[in-house]
Amino acid sequence: MKILWMYHNLMDLYGDKGNIHVLKMRCEKRSISCTVDTCTIGDSIDINAYDLFFLGGGADHEQSLIFEDLLKRKDNIMEAYKNRTQFLLICGGYQLFGAYYLDQSGNRIEGLNMFPYYTESSDRDHRCIGNIALEVNVDGETFKTIGFENHGGQTKNVDSPLGRVLYGHGNTFDGGYEGFVNEQVIATYMHGPLLPKNPRLADIIIKRALQKRSNEEIILEPLDDTLELKAQEVMLKRLNVL
Repeated sequence: MKILWMYHNLMDLYGDKGNIHVLKMRCEKRSISCTVDTCTIGDSIDINAYDLFFLGGGADHEQSLIFEDLLKRKDNIMEAYKNRTQFLLICGGYQLFGAYYLDQSGNRIEGLNMFPYYTESSDRDHRCIGNIALEVNVDGETFKTIGFENHGGQTKNVDSPLGRVLYGHGNTFDGGYEGFVNEQVIATYMHGPLLPKNPRLADIIIKRALQKRSNEEIILEPLDDTLELKAQEVMLKRLNVL
């Protein structure tokens, strides 16, 4: 499996790099070859050559630094999307694949406009911050996930949310639904990082990425997730959603 970690030196808010570590570790435990390459502003790379495109979160400042470089790569990103590359997008990465992001200063940061949602900053009283728990339904599987959200941006016009909020806010303040999902994209505001305490979601991402180069159904060898699920259980109990 080949992973491309975009803007690794700029978009790594709240430990998003942990998602890369989890994906790599879970592949290695199954003797699945997994390579991780990085790409930042000005680097030359063919996104279509990768199975998984990962873009983490960043504050307004970091997003303002990368958006022009990201827009220059739109044709290559669309080519990769057409050829079944998978996308894992966290927070700022999630926002930048929509139509636009309007920051707190009123500056409009253009997105890739790959999906119809858009994001506009809220006032301080409506910032979405704290622990969050979801019931997600991905690829026919329904289960709970947990994470941490901290975003002033309110993402609207999401036609296919990742999950229903059990605790927390979601795409908008007390909005009830969080993230975006389709057959090739998992996008979410969940930091923490997302995957260490959500092994089921991590394996779905691995299966999706491996499917790019295979015409047969991908079946992953089960791993011992006792520790990961216990950590998840502690938080679900704390939030009274178990």
